[in-house]
Amino acid sequence: MIRQTIATESSARRRLTGAARVLFTLKLDGPLTVGLALTAAYGLLVLFSASGGNVRLLIGTLVRLALGTGVMLALARLSPNTLRRAAPWLYGVGILLLLAVAAFGHVYLGAKRWLDLGPVEFQPSELIKIAVPMMCAWYLHDRALPPRWGDLAVLAAIILLPVALVIKEPDLGTAALIGAAGAVVIFLAGLRMRVVIGVLLLAIAAFAFGLRYMHGYQRARLLTFLNPQAHPLSTGYHIIQSQIAVGSGGIFGKGWMAGSQARLDFLPERTTDFIFAVIGEEFGLLGLAVLLLLFAFVIGRSLYLALQCPDTFSRLLGGALAVTFFIYVFINAGMVTGLVPVVGVPLPLVSYGGSSIVTELSGFGILMSLFSHRKLMG
Repeated sequence: MIRQTIATESSARRRLTGAARVLFTLKLDGPLTVGLALTAAYGLLVLFSASGGNVRLLIGTLVRLALGTGVMLALARLSPNTLRRAAPWLYGVGILLLLAVAAFGHVYLGAKRWLDLGPVEFQPSELIKIAVPMMCAWYLHDRALPPRWGDLAVLAAIILLPVALVIKEPDLGTAALIGAAGAVVIFLAGLRMRVVIGVLLLAIAAFAFGLRYMHGYQRARLLTFLNPQAHPLSTGYHIIQSQIAVGSGGIFGKGWMAGSQARLDFLPERTTDFIFAVIGEEFGLLGLAVLLLLFAFVIGRSLYLALQCPDTFSRLLGGALAVTFFIYVFINAGMVTGLVPVVGVPLPLVSYGGSSIVTELSGFGILMSLFSHRKLMG
């Protein structure tokens, strides 16, 4: 069977020409690759404006994109069997790195989230974003679906251990994203309605209990979400200024590098968490719609690839990576427009950042690996 599949792939490779043959050889999906490239190019255009024409920042982002692309290419060539066998090891390494952060991590602005590796600083929580859904999919691969209560208890432990370590840093936003990534795998595995209701009740109880132990600024973010106008010069400043930026752009925007909120420093974190507001001000509703359409295409194509995978591990992991990317986009856009609390989540492939860009492209590399090797898995 495997020999026949390899022979078929060799025959298909000989019939392809040009770019299609290159993509086939690299195990990349053409439409998804184009969607990612267009989204990243759009992000570079906006980032240059948001940074006030900072060439060094733009070059740094290009380097990170190149690094992420290299990782994506490497992961796309790995077989799903290799990825599945590596899942427990990757998860274990991620947990050890989080423990290392707790012991001797680099402290910045009151948070201990990074490991100082000399020329670079590494944020292990980004690795865990990939490791947790991989570990959950690995655990469910050979088990009956939908998962039983015992399996759900094991999965909860797999998810909550890294979540607790990341909350301790503290980084509530990233912890929520890690928890969401694992929860998506469980949801895609299929749950009975009574289980869904039980999990929701437990989540509500855990949230109410956790409010008592939140840091002051975390609790303030939740209260500000309910009424940002109550503290316009302190906790409500970020969301008020971002809403002004988005609203002032109108339909067509003020023009590239012509946004007053960003150029006059009214808009905070304009190259990272609030870059979505820069797009709204400079390119207007039309510019935001173009970006959201690009994201929709990437997410839709990712879901399609996941649905084509033949085995449980590939379908669950591929679907989780696609849905998690959607969650990142939704939270950032909702945060900037006041639909969700401010949690410090960057806009994928657009915001300035090192570890996050590499993590996002790594996820797409894994997804393309699962799809391109699907015949070998059948």
